[in-house]
Amino acid sequence: MAVQRVGGAEPVGVFVYLPLVLPLTALPVARLAEQHLHPRTAARLLTAVAAILAVCSTVCLALLVVVGTAQLPGNPLPDSWSDPEVRAAVPYDEVTGKVSIGALAAVLTAWAGVLLRHRRYRAKAHRALSGLGTDSEVAVLRDDEPYAYALPSAPRGGALSGAPRRPGRILVSTGMLAALTDAERHALLAHERAHLVARHHRLLLAVQLAGCANPLLRPLREAVTYCTERWADEEAAAATGDRRTTARAVAKAALVTPRPSSRARPGRTAFPGLPAFAATGPVPRRVAALLGPLPPANGWPPALTGAGIATATLVAAAGTAASTFSALNASVALFCVLEAASLG
Repeated sequence: MAVQRVGGAEPVGVFVYLPLVLPLTALPVARLAEQHLHPRTAARLLTAVAAILAVCSTVCLALLVVVGTAQLPGNPLPDSWSDPEVRAAVPYDEVTGKVSIGALAAVLTAWAGVLLRHRRYRAKAHRALSGLGTDSEVAVLRDDEPYAYALPSAPRGGALSGAPRRPGRILVSTGMLAALTDAERHALLAHERAHLVARHHRLLLAVQLAGCANPLLRPLREAVTYCTERWADEEAAAATGDRRTTARAVAKAALVTPRPSSRARPGRTAFPGLPAFAATGPVPRRVAALLGPLPPANGWPPALTGAGIATATLVAAAGTAASTFSALNASVALFCVLEAASLG
């Protein structure tokens, strides 16, 4: 990118863009975590890494908006920075500043859209459930179309005005129950209950927002989806005491569940298709994992194993992101120093 100097201002340094390209490490980190870490550990660590990288990326855009437009008319800098010497000391790149404005606006708009859709779906689903006349944890819906998923608690101040906040519930259709045996139904309900107890929808929402902040983080969304499903699979296997039955339940539920394009059929106004937090992930891999040995759940893996390498990679990525965020804080401190100098 060509850098323009105006009034003696320094160009924007290359390292300023580091938070925007650091998420390129997301894909290899996600693959290592999926393969070598316990799904509970992998889901939590990948979500934390995604959140840190997304915050760094967004803060970077915000700083580029300010720094890149330092000498443009109508810039967001305080009036006390109007001194030519102070402005000359601020890095400047007009193209970067203008692009950053559009990128930051797109990120904020995408975040608002995701949060609004998430909240609306939960509120609408709880309103529909209130008409069933039952407050049991498992809501059986009379529908020949097979589906089952965990519905998080109603949003605060949303679902039913004046009524207490409704807790999370398990939604399952009669079509899904008819396709499974009693043991498989037990495994399916244990799987969905694990989603509610662990609040997996929060992890999925966090990585979805991270993907909106930086497209390079989208592989982490797929990885966390898989890891949360594997986490719930292992909880279901522990609850039933039978990994093979749980694997059969996962496979059969996936086979009978219609494709996403067919879920939003006309006439189903109460539940128009499954939400983002009801994704199933790659089912063949989940079944294969359930038929394999139980992954270690406690402690850090040995350093010279694949799991140890995966953990080290995750820690390194988180440390790099934290270092980047510290550098951004230093940039903010520099702005404060410049402002103090202009007032002096």
